[in-house]
Amino acid sequence: MADRQTRYPGWTITATILASSLAFIDGSVTNVALPAIGRDLHGSASDLQWVINAYLLPLSALLLIGGAAGDHFGRRRILIAGIILFGLASIGCALAPSLPGLLMARTLQGIGAAMLMPNSLGILGASFAGEAQGRAVGTWAAAGAIAGAIGPPLGGWLVGAIGWRSIFYLNIPISLAAVLIAHVYVAERAEGWQPLDWLGAALATLALGALTWALTLWSSHRVATDMVWAGLFAGAVLLALFVLIERRKREAAMMPLTLFASRPFVGLTVLTFLLYAALGGLILLLPYLLIVAGGYSPFAAGLALLPFSIVIGTGSRLMGRVAGRIGPRWPLTIGPIVTGFGFLLLIHADPQAGYATNILPGIAVIAFGMAGAVAPLTTAVLSSVDEMHTGTASGFNSATARTGGLIATALAGAVMAQSGAGLIAAFQTAAIVAAILAIAAGLAAFVALPASLDDAKDR
Repeated sequence: MADRQTRYPGWTITATILASSLAFIDGSVTNVALPAIGRDLHGSASDLQWVINAYLLPLSALLLIGGAAGDHFGRRRILIAGIILFGLASIGCALAPSLPGLLMARTLQGIGAAMLMPNSLGILGASFAGEAQGRAVGTWAAAGAIAGAIGPPLGGWLVGAIGWRSIFYLNIPISLAAVLIAHVYVAERAEGWQPLDWLGAALATLALGALTWALTLWSSHRVATDMVWAGLFAGAVLLALFVLIERRKREAAMMPLTLFASRPFVGLTVLTFLLYAALGGLILLLPYLLIVAGGYSPFAAGLALLPFSIVIGTGSRLMGRVAGRIGPRWPLTIGPIVTGFGFLLLIHADPQAGYATNILPGIAVIAFGMAGAVAPLTTAVLSSVDEMHTGTASGFNSATARTGGLIATALAGAVMAQSGAGLIAAFQTAAIVAAILAIAAGLAAFVALPASLDDAKDR
Protein backbone atom coordinates (compact mmCIF):
# COMPACT_ATOMS: atom_id res chain seq x y z
CA MET A 1 0.00 0.00 0.00
CA ALA A 2 1.59 3.27 -1.12
CA ASP A 3 2.05 5.86 1.55
CA ARG A 4 3.42 9.31 2.31
CA GLN A 5 6.22 8.35 4.70
CA THR A 6 3.77 6.30 6.76
CA ARG A 7 5.85 3.89 8.80
CA TYR A 8 2.93 1.85 10.13
CA PRO A 9 0.12 2.03 7.54
CA GLY A 10 -1.86 -0.85 9.02
CA TRP A 11 -1.73 0.50 12.57
CA THR A 12 -2.54 4.00 11.30
CA ILE A 13 -5.74 2.73 9.70
CA THR A 14 -6.56 0.72 12.83
CA ALA A 15 -6.20 3.76 15.09
CA THR A 16 -8.44 5.93 12.91
CA ILE A 17 -11.03 3.16 12.65
CA LEU A 18 -11.19 2.64 16.41
CA ALA A 19 -11.45 6.37 17.03
CA SER A 20 -14.22 7.05 14.53
CA SER A 21 -16.05 3.87 15.53
CA LEU A 22 -16.75 5.52 18.88
CA ALA A 23 -18.99 8.03 17.14
CA PHE A 24 -20.56 5.44 14.82
CA ILE A 25 -21.39 2.99 17.60
CA ASP A 26 -22.69 5.66 19.95
CA GLY A 27 -25.09 7.08 17.39
CA SER A 28 -26.62 3.76 16.38
CA VAL A 29 -26.84 2.39 19.93
CA THR A 30 -28.48 5.49 21.40
CA ASN A 31 -31.28 5.49 18.82
CA VAL A 32 -32.31 1.98 19.87
CA ALA A 33 -32.24 2.98 23.55
CA LEU A 34 -34.40 6.11 23.27
CA PRO A 35 -37.72 4.56 24.42
CA ALA A 36 -36.02 3.00 27.47
CA ILE A 37 -34.29 6.30 28.33
CA GLY A 38 -37.60 8.11 28.06
CA ARG A 39 -39.31 5.69 30.44
CA ASP A 40 -36.51 5.70 33.00
CA LEU A 41 -35.85 9.45 33.05
CA HIS A 42 -39.46 10.48 32.37
CA GLY A 43 -38.70 12.17 29.07
CA SER A 44 -41.27 13.26 26.49
CA ALA A 45 -40.87 12.96 22.71
CA SER A 46 -39.28 16.43 22.57
CA ASP A 47 -36.92 15.50 25.42
CA LEU A 48 -35.80 12.42 23.49
CA GLN A 49 -34.96 14.60 20.51
CA TRP A 50 -32.51 16.45 22.72
CA VAL A 51 -30.81 13.23 23.78
CA ILE A 52 -29.72 13.04 20.13
CA ASN A 53 -29.35 16.76 19.49
CA ALA A 54 -27.28 17.43 22.63
CA TYR A 55 -24.67 15.20 20.95
CA LEU A 56 -25.17 16.32 17.34
CA LEU A 57 -25.17 20.06 18.06
CA PRO A 58 -21.60 20.42 19.38
CA LEU A 59 -20.47 17.73 16.94
CA SER A 60 -21.86 19.70 13.98
CA ALA A 61 -20.72 23.11 15.18
CA LEU A 62 -17.23 22.18 16.38
CA LEU A 63 -16.11 19.71 13.70
CA LEU A 64 -14.65 22.61 11.74
CA ILE A 65 -12.50 23.88 14.56
CA GLY A 66 -11.63 20.29 15.49
CA GLY A 67 -10.26 19.74 11.98
CA ALA A 68 -8.50 23.11 11.96
CA ALA A 69 -6.97 22.39 15.37
CA GLY A 70 -5.51 19.18 14.00
CA ASP A 71 -4.11 20.97 10.94
CA HIS A 72 -2.46 23.60 13.15
CA PHE A 73 -1.46 21.80 16.35
CA GLY A 74 -1.07 18.17 15.30
CA ARG A 75 -3.70 15.67 14.20
CA ARG A 76 -2.56 12.86 16.45
CA ARG A 77 -2.54 15.18 19.48
CA ILE A 78 -6.10 16.40 18.89
CA LEU A 79 -7.26 12.88 17.99
CA ILE A 80 -6.03 11.46 21.29
CA ALA A 81 -7.49 14.35 23.29
CA GLY A 82 -10.87 13.83 21.61
CA ILE A 83 -10.83 10.10 22.35
CA ILE A 84 -10.06 10.69 26.03
CA LEU A 85 -12.84 13.28 26.36
CA PHE A 86 -15.30 11.00 24.60
CA GLY A 87 -14.46 8.10 26.90
CA LEU A 88 -14.83 10.18 30.07
CA ALA A 89 -18.12 11.64 28.81
CA SER A 90 -19.40 8.12 28.12
CA ILE A 91 -18.86 7.28 31.78
CA GLY A 92 -20.79 10.44 32.64
CA CYS A 93 -23.69 9.27 30.43
CA ALA A 94 -23.76 5.89 32.14
CA LEU A 95 -23.84 7.49 35.60
CA ALA A 96 -26.24 10.35 34.79
CA PRO A 97 -28.85 10.65 37.60
CA SER A 98 -31.32 12.70 35.57
CA LEU A 99 -32.15 13.84 32.06
CA PRO A 100 -30.27 17.17 32.41
CA GLY A 101 -27.20 15.26 33.60
CA LEU A 102 -27.43 12.94 30.61
CA LEU A 103 -27.74 15.88 28.23
CA MET A 104 -24.64 17.52 29.72
CA ALA A 105 -22.62 14.32 29.28
CA ARG A 106 -23.95 13.88 25.74
CA THR A 107 -22.77 17.41 24.96
CA LEU A 108 -19.26 16.51 26.12
CA GLN A 109 -19.41 13.39 23.95
CA GLY A 110 -20.23 15.61 20.98
CA ILE A 111 -17.24 17.86 21.70
CA GLY A 112 -14.95 14.82 21.89
CA ALA A 113 -16.36 13.43 18.65
CA ALA A 114 -15.82 16.82 16.96
CA MET A 115 -12.14 16.49 17.84
CA LEU A 116 -11.59 12.89 16.83
CA MET A 117 -13.74 12.56 13.68
CA PRO A 118 -12.08 15.10 11.33
CA ASN A 119 -8.60 14.20 12.52
CA SER A 120 -9.09 10.48 11.92
CA LEU A 121 -9.91 11.33 8.30
CA GLY A 122 -7.24 14.04 8.16
CA ILE A 123 -4.63 11.48 9.21
CA LEU A 124 -5.76 9.10 6.46
CA GLY A 125 -5.77 11.88 3.86
CA ALA A 126 -2.23 12.93 4.79
CA SER A 127 -0.86 9.37 5.12
CA PHE A 128 -2.00 7.82 1.85
CA ALA A 129 -2.26 8.91 -1.79
CA GLY A 130 -3.97 7.75 -4.98
CA GLU A 131 -5.52 4.29 -4.99
CA ALA A 132 -3.93 3.59 -1.60
CA GLN A 133 -5.95 6.48 -0.19
CA GLY A 134 -9.12 5.08 -1.77
CA ARG A 135 -8.46 1.66 -0.24
CA ALA A 136 -7.65 3.18 3.15
CA VAL A 137 -10.78 5.33 3.20
CA GLY A 138 -12.86 2.41 1.93
CA THR A 139 -11.52 0.23 4.75
CA TRP A 140 -12.26 3.03 7.23
CA ALA A 141 -15.82 3.43 5.93
CA ALA A 142 -16.42 -0.33 5.88
CA ALA A 143 -15.19 -0.74 9.44
CA GLY A 144 -17.39 2.15 10.54
CA ALA A 145 -20.38 0.48 8.94
CA ILE A 146 -19.54 -2.81 10.63
CA ALA A 147 -19.29 -0.98 13.96
CA GLY A 148 -22.67 0.54 13.22
CA ALA A 149 -23.99 -2.94 12.41
CA ILE A 150 -22.80 -4.42 15.69
CA GLY A 151 -24.06 -1.47 17.72
CA PRO A 152 -27.86 -1.71 17.39
CA PRO A 153 -28.35 -5.44 18.13
CA LEU A 154 -25.70 -5.47 20.86
CA GLY A 155 -27.07 -2.26 22.32
CA GLY A 156 -30.62 -3.53 22.07
CA TRP A 157 -29.67 -6.71 23.89
CA LEU A 158 -27.91 -4.71 26.61
CA VAL A 159 -30.91 -2.41 27.01
CA GLY A 160 -33.23 -5.39 27.45
CA ALA A 161 -30.91 -7.51 29.60
CA ILE A 162 -29.09 -4.92 31.75
CA GLY A 163 -30.46 -1.46 31.07
CA TRP A 164 -29.76 1.50 28.81
CA ARG A 165 -26.85 2.78 30.93
CA SER A 166 -24.75 -0.22 29.98
CA ILE A 167 -24.55 0.86 26.33
CA PHE A 168 -22.25 3.75 27.17
CA TYR A 169 -19.71 1.45 28.79
CA LEU A 170 -19.12 -0.08 25.34
CA ASN A 171 -17.02 2.97 24.52
CA ILE A 172 -14.47 2.49 27.30
CA PRO A 173 -12.36 -0.43 25.97
CA ILE A 174 -12.47 1.02 22.45
CA SER A 175 -11.23 4.38 23.76
CA LEU A 176 -8.36 2.78 25.64
CA ALA A 177 -7.23 0.73 22.62
CA ALA A 178 -7.49 3.72 20.26
CA VAL A 179 -5.41 5.97 22.54
CA LEU A 180 -2.70 3.34 22.96
CA ILE A 181 -2.36 2.54 19.24
CA ALA A 182 -2.48 6.20 18.17
CA HIS A 183 0.16 7.18 20.71
CA VAL A 184 2.57 4.40 19.70
CA TYR A 185 2.08 4.03 15.94
CA VAL A 186 0.52 7.14 14.38
CA ALA A 187 2.92 9.80 13.13
CA GLU A 188 2.25 13.37 14.24
CA ARG A 189 1.22 15.70 11.43
CA ALA A 190 0.67 19.44 11.72
CA GLU A 191 0.71 22.24 9.16
CA GLY A 192 1.63 25.23 11.33
CA TRP A 193 1.03 26.80 14.69
CA GLN A 194 -1.60 29.40 13.85
CA PRO A 195 -4.25 30.82 16.21
CA LEU A 196 -7.64 29.13 16.09
CA ASP A 197 -10.83 30.88 15.03
CA TRP A 198 -12.68 30.83 18.35
CA LEU A 199 -15.08 33.61 17.27
CA GLY A 200 -16.09 31.64 14.20
CA ALA A 201 -16.60 28.51 16.31
CA ALA A 202 -18.76 30.44 18.80
CA LEU A 203 -20.91 31.95 16.04
CA ALA A 204 -21.38 28.57 14.32
CA THR A 205 -22.35 26.92 17.61
CA LEU A 206 -24.83 29.64 18.55
CA ALA A 207 -26.34 29.70 15.05
CA LEU A 208 -26.89 25.95 14.92
CA GLY A 209 -28.16 26.00 18.50
CA ALA A 210 -30.77 28.66 17.72
CA LEU A 211 -31.92 26.93 14.53
CA THR A 212 -32.08 23.51 16.18
CA TRP A 213 -33.97 24.83 19.20
CA ALA A 214 -36.51 26.58 16.96
CA LEU A 215 -37.05 23.56 14.71
CA THR A 216 -37.34 21.21 17.69
CA LEU A 217 -39.87 23.51 19.33
CA TRP A 218 -41.90 23.66 16.12
CA SER A 219 -41.82 19.92 15.46
CA SER A 220 -42.84 19.12 19.04
CA HIS A 221 -45.91 21.37 19.03
CA ARG A 222 -46.42 21.78 15.25
CA VAL A 223 -47.15 25.49 15.79
CA ALA A 224 -44.97 28.35 14.51
CA THR A 225 -45.03 30.47 17.67
CA ASP A 226 -43.24 33.79 18.16
CA MET A 227 -40.48 31.88 19.96
CA VAL A 228 -39.99 29.65 16.90
CA TRP A 229 -39.71 32.64 14.56
CA ALA A 230 -37.36 34.40 16.97
CA GLY A 231 -35.08 31.34 17.05
CA LEU A 232 -35.04 31.04 13.26
CA PHE A 233 -34.31 34.74 12.86
CA ALA A 234 -31.51 34.64 15.43
CA GLY A 235 -30.00 31.57 13.77
CA ALA A 236 -30.06 33.22 10.35
CA VAL A 237 -28.43 36.40 11.66
CA LEU A 238 -25.72 34.44 13.45
CA LEU A 239 -25.00 32.40 10.32
CA ALA A 240 -24.67 35.63 8.32
CA LEU A 241 -22.24 36.98 10.91
CA PHE A 242 -20.30 33.71 10.76
CA VAL A 243 -19.89 34.02 6.98
CA LEU A 244 -18.83 37.69 7.33
CA ILE A 245 -16.21 36.88 9.97
CA GLU A 246 -14.86 33.94 7.96
CA ARG A 247 -14.58 36.15 4.88
CA ARG A 248 -12.55 38.73 6.77
CA LYS A 249 -10.24 36.16 8.38
CA ARG A 250 -9.42 34.61 4.97
CA GLU A 251 -7.02 31.67 5.43
CA ALA A 252 -7.00 32.11 9.22
CA ALA A 253 -10.71 31.25 9.33
CA MET A 254 -11.96 27.94 10.66
CA MET A 255 -13.76 27.56 7.32
CA PRO A 256 -11.70 29.34 4.63
CA LEU A 257 -14.22 30.54 2.07
CA THR A 258 -11.63 30.08 -0.67
CA LEU A 259 -12.46 26.38 -0.56
CA PHE A 260 -15.83 27.25 -2.07
CA ALA A 261 -14.11 28.46 -5.22
CA SER A 262 -13.93 24.75 -6.08
CA ARG A 263 -17.11 23.69 -7.85
CA PRO A 264 -16.62 20.02 -6.85
CA PHE A 265 -16.25 21.01 -3.19
CA VAL A 266 -19.52 22.96 -3.34
CA GLY A 267 -21.27 20.04 -5.05
CA LEU A 268 -19.97 17.60 -2.46
CA THR A 269 -21.21 19.88 0.30
CA VAL A 270 -24.74 20.03 -1.16
CA LEU A 271 -24.76 16.27 -1.74
CA THR A 272 -23.60 15.55 1.81
CA PHE A 273 -26.20 17.76 3.44
CA LEU A 274 -29.13 16.36 1.45
CA LEU A 275 -28.11 12.72 1.66
CA TYR A 276 -27.34 12.68 5.38
CA ALA A 277 -30.45 14.66 6.23
CA ALA A 278 -32.44 11.89 4.57
CA LEU A 279 -30.42 9.13 6.22
CA GLY A 280 -30.42 10.77 9.66
CA GLY A 281 -34.20 10.79 9.76
CA LEU A 282 -34.40 7.09 8.86
CA ILE A 283 -31.82 5.93 11.40
CA LEU A 284 -33.64 7.80 14.17
CA LEU A 285 -37.25 7.10 13.24
CA LEU A 286 -37.20 3.49 12.07
CA PRO A 287 -36.13 1.91 15.41
CA TYR A 288 -38.57 4.21 17.22
CA LEU A 289 -41.37 3.17 14.86
CA LEU A 290 -40.61 -0.54 15.25
CA ILE A 291 -40.47 -0.37 19.06
CA VAL A 292 -43.39 2.00 19.72
CA ALA A 293 -45.80 1.11 16.91
CA GLY A 294 -44.67 -2.42 16.09
CA GLY A 295 -44.04 -3.81 19.57
CA TYR A 296 -40.44 -4.81 18.74
CA SER A 297 -37.98 -5.31 21.58
CA PRO A 298 -34.87 -3.08 21.50
CA PHE A 299 -32.84 -6.12 20.45
CA ALA A 300 -35.22 -6.94 17.60
CA ALA A 301 -35.22 -3.31 16.45
CA GLY A 302 -31.42 -3.39 16.44
CA LEU A 303 -31.41 -6.56 14.35
CA ALA A 304 -33.81 -4.92 11.92
CA LEU A 305 -31.09 -2.41 11.01
CA LEU A 306 -28.37 -5.06 10.69
CA PRO A 307 -28.72 -5.60 6.89
CA PHE A 308 -28.20 -1.89 6.35
CA SER A 309 -24.79 -1.80 8.00
CA ILE A 310 -23.68 -5.19 6.67
CA VAL A 311 -24.23 -4.14 3.06
CA ILE A 312 -22.41 -0.84 3.56
CA GLY A 313 -19.59 -2.59 5.41
CA THR A 314 -19.03 -5.13 2.64
CA GLY A 315 -19.44 -2.69 -0.25
CA SER A 316 -17.61 0.42 0.92
CA ARG A 317 -14.06 -0.90 0.50
CA LEU A 318 -14.82 -2.02 -3.07
CA MET A 319 -16.47 1.28 -3.97
CA GLY A 320 -13.55 3.21 -2.49
CA ARG A 321 -11.24 1.42 -4.91
CA VAL A 322 -13.64 1.90 -7.82
CA ALA A 323 -13.89 5.63 -7.16
CA GLY A 324 -10.09 5.84 -6.97
CA ARG A 325 -9.91 4.43 -10.50
CA ILE A 326 -12.87 5.97 -12.37
CA GLY A 327 -13.50 9.10 -10.31
CA PRO A 328 -16.37 9.85 -7.95
CA ARG A 329 -18.95 11.33 -10.31
CA TRP A 330 -20.87 8.20 -11.24
CA PRO A 331 -20.73 6.46 -7.85
CA LEU A 332 -21.94 9.66 -6.18
CA THR A 333 -24.69 10.11 -8.76
CA ILE A 334 -26.02 6.57 -8.87
CA GLY A 335 -25.61 5.76 -5.16
CA PRO A 336 -27.87 8.52 -3.76
CA ILE A 337 -30.50 7.97 -6.47
CA VAL A 338 -30.66 4.27 -5.59
CA THR A 339 -30.93 5.31 -1.95
CA GLY A 340 -33.90 7.51 -2.87
CA PHE A 341 -35.69 4.58 -4.49
CA GLY A 342 -35.11 2.62 -1.29
CA PHE A 343 -36.89 5.32 0.68
CA LEU A 344 -39.77 5.12 -1.76
CA LEU A 345 -40.15 1.44 -0.86
CA LEU A 346 -40.82 2.54 2.73
CA ILE A 347 -43.78 4.79 1.94
CA HIS A 348 -46.09 1.86 2.73
CA ALA A 349 -44.06 0.62 5.70
CA ASP A 350 -46.20 -0.99 8.42
CA PRO A 351 -44.28 -2.23 11.50
CA GLN A 352 -47.14 -4.58 12.35
CA ALA A 353 -46.82 -6.39 9.01
CA GLY A 354 -44.10 -8.88 8.11
CA TYR A 355 -40.58 -7.49 8.37
CA ALA A 356 -39.15 -9.51 5.46
CA THR A 357 -41.68 -8.25 2.94
CA ASN A 358 -42.58 -4.87 4.41
CA ILE A 359 -39.44 -3.30 5.88
CA LEU A 360 -36.41 -5.27 4.65
CA PRO A 361 -36.68 -4.44 0.91
CA GLY A 362 -36.49 -0.72 1.55
CA ILE A 363 -33.60 -1.07 4.00
CA ALA A 364 -31.68 -3.29 1.56
CA VAL A 365 -32.02 -0.88 -1.38
CA ILE A 366 -31.06 2.11 0.80
CA ALA A 367 -28.01 0.16 1.99
CA PHE A 368 -26.88 -0.67 -1.56
CA GLY A 369 -27.21 2.97 -2.54
CA MET A 370 -25.29 4.21 0.49
CA ALA A 371 -22.58 1.58 -0.05
CA GLY A 372 -21.95 3.19 -3.42
CA ALA A 373 -21.67 6.67 -1.94
CA VAL A 374 -19.99 6.58 1.49
CA ALA A 375 -16.36 5.83 0.60
CA PRO A 376 -16.33 7.72 -2.74
CA LEU A 377 -17.72 10.79 -0.98
CA THR A 378 -15.02 10.76 1.67
CA THR A 379 -12.26 10.17 -0.90
CA ALA A 380 -13.62 12.94 -3.14
CA VAL A 381 -13.65 15.46 -0.29
CA LEU A 382 -10.05 14.67 0.65
CA SER A 383 -9.01 14.94 -3.01
CA SER A 384 -10.81 18.23 -3.68
CA VAL A 385 -8.44 20.33 -1.52
CA ASP A 386 -4.69 20.62 -1.00
CA GLU A 387 -3.00 18.60 1.73
CA MET A 388 -2.78 21.61 4.06
CA HIS A 389 -6.56 21.74 4.33
CA THR A 390 -7.46 18.04 4.50
CA GLY A 391 -8.37 18.29 8.18
CA THR A 392 -10.48 21.40 7.62
CA ALA A 393 -12.19 19.94 4.55
CA SER A 394 -12.97 16.60 6.19
CA GLY A 395 -14.15 18.47 9.28
CA PHE A 396 -16.45 20.65 7.21
CA ASN A 397 -17.84 17.68 5.29
CA SER A 398 -18.47 15.76 8.50
CA ALA A 399 -20.04 18.90 9.99
CA THR A 400 -22.29 19.18 6.96
CA ALA A 401 -23.37 15.55 7.34
CA ARG A 402 -24.01 15.96 11.05
CA THR A 403 -25.88 19.23 10.44
CA GLY A 404 -28.15 17.42 8.00
CA GLY A 405 -28.80 14.78 10.65
CA LEU A 406 -29.24 17.48 13.30
CA ILE A 407 -31.96 19.26 11.33
CA ALA A 408 -33.64 15.94 10.47
CA THR A 409 -33.65 15.05 14.17
CA ALA A 410 -35.09 18.45 15.09
CA LEU A 411 -37.92 17.94 12.61
CA ALA A 412 -38.46 14.29 13.59
CA GLY A 413 -40.39 15.38 16.66
CA ALA A 414 -43.41 15.92 14.41
CA VAL A 415 -43.30 12.16 13.72
CA MET A 416 -42.34 11.00 17.21
CA ALA A 417 -45.15 13.01 18.78
CA GLN A 418 -47.70 10.78 16.98
CA SER A 419 -48.93 7.40 18.15
CA GLY A 420 -50.62 4.36 16.64
CA ALA A 421 -51.80 4.77 13.06
CA GLY A 422 -50.78 8.44 13.15
CA LEU A 423 -47.16 7.48 13.85
CA ILE A 424 -47.13 5.05 10.91
CA ALA A 425 -48.64 7.63 8.54
CA ALA A 426 -46.18 10.31 9.68
CA PHE A 427 -43.25 7.94 9.11
CA GLN A 428 -44.47 7.18 5.60
CA THR A 429 -44.62 10.90 4.84
CA ALA A 430 -41.09 11.29 6.17
CA ALA A 431 -39.97 8.50 3.81
CA ILE A 432 -41.28 10.49 0.83
CA VAL A 433 -39.36 13.58 1.95
CA ALA A 434 -36.21 11.49 2.43
CA ALA A 435 -36.56 10.02 -1.07
CA ILE A 436 -36.75 13.50 -2.60
CA LEU A 437 -33.67 14.63 -0.69
CA ALA A 438 -31.61 11.58 -1.67
CA ILE A 439 -32.46 11.80 -5.36
CA ALA A 440 -31.67 15.53 -5.33
CA ALA A 441 -28.28 14.67 -3.78
CA GLY A 442 -27.47 12.38 -6.70
CA LEU A 443 -28.45 15.04 -9.22
CA ALA A 444 -26.24 17.57 -7.42
CA ALA A 445 -23.26 15.23 -7.82
CA PHE A 446 -23.94 14.75 -11.54
CA VAL A 447 -24.12 18.50 -12.16
CA ALA A 448 -21.19 19.62 -9.99
CA LEU A 449 -18.54 16.91 -10.27
CA PRO A 450 -16.10 16.35 -13.14
CA ALA A 451 -15.33 12.84 -14.32
CA SER A 452 -12.10 13.06 -12.32
CA LEU A 453 -11.05 15.22 -9.39
CA ASP A 454 -7.45 15.51 -10.59
CA ASP A 455 -8.09 19.15 -11.46
CA ALA A 456 -10.63 19.82 -8.69
CA LYS A 457 -8.27 21.96 -6.62
CA ASP A 458 -7.91 24.41 -9.49
CA ARG A 459 -11.61 24.70 -10.27
